[in-house]
Amino acid sequence: GFCMTLLLTQTPEYILTKTNNKTEILCELKQEHTGVYWYRWSQDRQHFEFLVFSNTLGKATYGTNVSQDKFSVCEARSHSSYSLHISHLHPSDSGTYYCSVSQSSQLLLGSGTQLRVVDALPLPPKTTQTPVSKKPVLWITKSKAASRTGPCSPLVWIPLAAGVLLLLLGLIPSAHRLYRLRRRLWLRVHRQ
Repeated sequence: GFCMTLLLTQTPEYILTKTNNKTEILCELKQEHTGVYWYRWSQDRQHFEFLVFSNTLGKATYGTNVSQDKFSVCEARSHSSYSLHISHLHPSDSGTYYCSVSQSSQLLLGSGTQLRVVDALPLPPKTTQTPVSKKPVLWITKSKAASRTGPCSPLVWIPLAAGVLLLLLGLIPSAHRLYRLRRRLWLRVHRQ
């Protein structure tokens, strides 16, 4: 099972960057652990992918088809902080990245970092008072109020939302049949 926890703190919450750049996600741990797992949730592919596990000795184990040139984990401050480095960024690297530790057969997930990789950064809004900076903004942090995370991870609420959607789609043919039946009865009553 997966469980969101405040024992893992991830920064930043949101990263917007250009293709071919590199980026870093920091994970701070407030508990004992044997190492840190990193996962990516892809909204487009509806897929939760294991990227890399780094143990306290610094040895990394990579997921299937995960490039060691692209992903690397660095440890800092005596096992209390790990950072995931992602290089040669491509739009397909976009997704929500989670650091995670294993505790009594559960994987505890961090708060998540949403990474968006684009070919061109959006232009900042034009202002008359100050000149527009030529340097692109690479890190955009959302407000704390807008990012309250509940106890459920995307692995719980996304299948739930999909189930509700399928249920609603399944009701459409029944509603149509009911409408046709009602119309036939109405026509019969009004012919007599």
